[in-house]
Amino acid sequence: MASRLNPYIGFTDNARQAMEFYKDIFGGTLTLNTFGEFGAQDSPGADKIMHGMLDTDNGFTLMGADTPPGTEHNLGNNIAVSLSGDDAEELRGYWEKLSDGGTVSVPLETQMWGDEFGMCVDQFGIPWMVNIAQPQA
Repeated sequence: MASRLNPYIGFTDNARQAMEFYKDIFGGTLTLNTFGEFGAQDSPGADKIMHGMLDTDNGFTLMGADTPPGTEHNLGNNIAVSLSGDDAEELRGYWEKLSDGGTVSVPLETQMWGDEFGMCVDQFGIPWMVNIAQPQA
C-alpha cells in the first residue's frame, strides 16, 4: 500500500450519520469501526465510531470518527491531516519532521488496534495523525 494523505474529521456523536451522508454523495466503500470493537465494550460510547473510512471510486479518501469519551470537541479544530501507509521507515521520517518543533499529543507507538499511531500539532499549528499499518498475519 502506498502512503496516503487525506482529511480526518472529528465529530460529536454523529460520525456514523455523517460518513453515511458522504457515502451517499461520493459513493464508494465505507468502513466503520466502533470503540466497542476495540476493547471498550462496556464504555458509554462503545457504539460510537472510533474510525471510519470512505474510499471512493474517484480516488477520494475521507476519514472520520466520534470524539473519544472524555475528550473535548472544538468546532473549527475538528479536522486533522491523516498520513497513513505501511512503509514504516518513510512514515517515521515524516513523523520526526512533522513533530519536530511541534507538540506531540499521542506518541508514535503501537496502539490497541495493532498499528503504530501518533498525533501531533506541527510548528505551524496544523494537527497531524500518522498511522503505520502492520503486516497482516
